[in-house]
Amino acid sequence: MTLKTRLVFWFGGLALLFLLLYVLGNVLLPFIAGMALAYFMDPLVDRMERWGMSRTIGTLVALLLFFVAFLIILLLLVPLLHSQISILIDRMPDYINTLSQRLEPILEELRVRFAAQGDPDLSKLLSSSGTALSWVASFLGGLISGGAAFANIISLILITPIVAFYLLRDWDRMVAKIDGWLPRAQADTIRRLAREIDDTLAGFVRGQAMVCLCLGTFYAVGLTLCGLDFGLIIGIFAGIISFVPFVGSIAGGIAAIGLALVQFDSLVQVALVAGVFVAGQAIEGNFLTPKMVGDKVGLHPVWVIFALLAGGALFGFVGILVAVPVAAVLGVMTRFAVEQYLDSPLYDENRTRDRFEYQGDSDDSL
Repeated sequence: MTLKTRLVFWFGGLALLFLLLYVLGNVLLPFIAGMALAYFMDPLVDRMERWGMSRTIGTLVALLLFFVAFLIILLLLVPLLHSQISILIDRMPDYINTLSQRLEPILEELRVRFAAQGDPDLSKLLSSSGTALSWVASFLGGLISGGAAFANIISLILITPIVAFYLLRDWDRMVAKIDGWLPRAQADTIRRLAREIDDTLAGFVRGQAMVCLCLGTFYAVGLTLCGLDFGLIIGIFAGIISFVPFVGSIAGGIAAIGLALVQFDSLVQVALVAGVFVAGQAIEGNFLTPKMVGDKVGLHPVWVIFALLAGGALFGFVGILVAVPVAAVLGVMTRFAVEQYLDSPLYDENRTRDRFEYQGDSDDSL
């Protein structure tokens, strides 16, 4: 098989995969979630097998432990989150009105200045700012309380456990089967790359999940102690989206400081709220990420941000879910390609000459 045929085969398969993701994106969510769950729970089931359990029993026990822990967390958090979200939706118009009243002197000054400069369009724009803020508030409230994602939630609840069970039970057999399909000449190289991808992906996702958990807990507790209304919601939200570097702290900080400006009359309390996010970012950058994620995973924050944005733009929420695995694969493949390039005559033509001379010396010695 020529190099051209191999490239056509592999790039064709990659194009087909992206086409399937694009066409079937709306139905892939529970399957991708089940595959992710099986991937991260496989080491636990392997350990249970070493303890003497059968693969099926180990799979059932592992999934049962996961869903029991998940239900406990839901039972503890959902009532609190539901009550705070309901109150937030009810109070949102009052918050918008308060914010409009506090911004009114600034907006009035701007209207006067721009009107004096003969720019009536901009003056009208500033006059309608209060209406725009009210519209944004009503839109966000409807988005939060809407049931557009109800079908996806139901499919996650019903289908994901079934998919995870069958994949996790047959994981080792599937890996062995795929290994048997590898082209024999390149099998060792593909296995090495697969191990690097596995180490990169597992190290990043598991470490980043712990970082998100620690940050969400820190933000929620810190904002609640500061007396901020809905500090629990904002803190958990900021922790969850912290898997995107810097986005969690920035988005959570903006939301918390904006709410603090409306709620508190003292700038000291607003500064305390801002200090929670400054401290959280310092803890993440100097302790959590170096200890739990580290640099060995080889996923630069800029690369992660780009992958998440590109995945979301191309394939929606499913694209966000597969963005980090795809980024890990591409990162490992790119490093491998660079290694091959640096070891090739394209980088240094003397390498070909050196190899030829070495082979000639070996032939003479024989």
